[in-house]
Amino acid sequence: MSAASQPRLRKAAASDGQKRSLPASLSRNAPLVPVDSAGGQALAAVIAILTFLAALCAGGAELVSASSAQWRSEIAREVTIQIRPNPQRSIDQDVERAVALARQAPGVEQAQAFSREESERLLEPWLGTGLDFKDLPVPRLIVIKIKEDAKPDFTPLRQSLQRDVPGATLDDHALWVSRLSTMANTIIGVGVFLVALVLVAAGLAVIFATRGAMAGNREVVEVLHFVGANDDFIAKEFQRRFFRLGLRGSAIGAAAALVLTLILGFVTRSWRASPTGDQLEALFGAFTISWTGYAVVILIALLVALITGIVSRLTVRRFLNENG
Repeated sequence: MSAASQPRLRKAAASDGQKRSLPASLSRNAPLVPVDSAGGQALAAVIAILTFLAALCAGGAELVSASSAQWRSEIAREVTIQIRPNPQRSIDQDVERAVALARQAPGVEQAQAFSREESERLLEPWLGTGLDFKDLPVPRLIVIKIKEDAKPDFTPLRQSLQRDVPGATLDDHALWVSRLSTMANTIIGVGVFLVALVLVAAGLAVIFATRGAMAGNREVVEVLHFVGANDDFIAKEFQRRFFRLGLRGSAIGAAAALVLTLILGFVTRSWRASPTGDQLEALFGAFTISWTGYAVVILIALLVALITGIVSRLTVRRFLNENG
């Protein structure tokens, strides 16, 4: 309420013949809805915590989405040929023949065969080191790099391998790409659902806080009605105050989430040369969100503030209708 309206309210209240004093929020030139009270500070803290959690969920979903896109891009650009040993055939000749066929396929940028020693090293994480693989039928692998933006059809290559290199199989990793897409979409969906739950929780907290503020300022509302203020004016006053309170809390929560993301990114970069850092980078990349992620976090903070203001306005209108 503006300072210019205070003398008019005092004069109107005195002319009614009622000698009682005005409520403190009107007589001190104080705001109608004090946001610096203990209840206001508690609500700001709740909004900050909820915004922090929502920003983390959104940032995590964006991080998984970016990492998944990178994984799928890398996997989609590689195709492998596996050649199983055949006692009646020379595996080295089969490998050379398969490499020649792969290099002739359209859309292939590079085809490189793994040596027997390199193929054996690929088995060490599962079988351990120090084993003698001489008597084991270790298959040989050929890694094919696909040209960027190329989508070749490997059906002719599969047919050529079946005809000229018995025991050779081609894997285009379509199953892995499908599973990665499903996993990423599931995580993103869960993140969006959690953000929605947090926004609902923020709205419920604002409803309870607004009804408490209305109950605590009942005398103020009565005086405002007495001097001719309508319900829309009172609702707008509550909306303006709660929007500022929500904006302050959501800004604190979003800033805390962004700071935590920056700290985690710095920690993972410092661990980059360690096994733990390599595993984290393999899963989450550099653990940094893109500009889209930052924009989403800021958007969530603004959305929480808007929800705070709109819900408080609707709650005030309903409270006034119920007690009118």
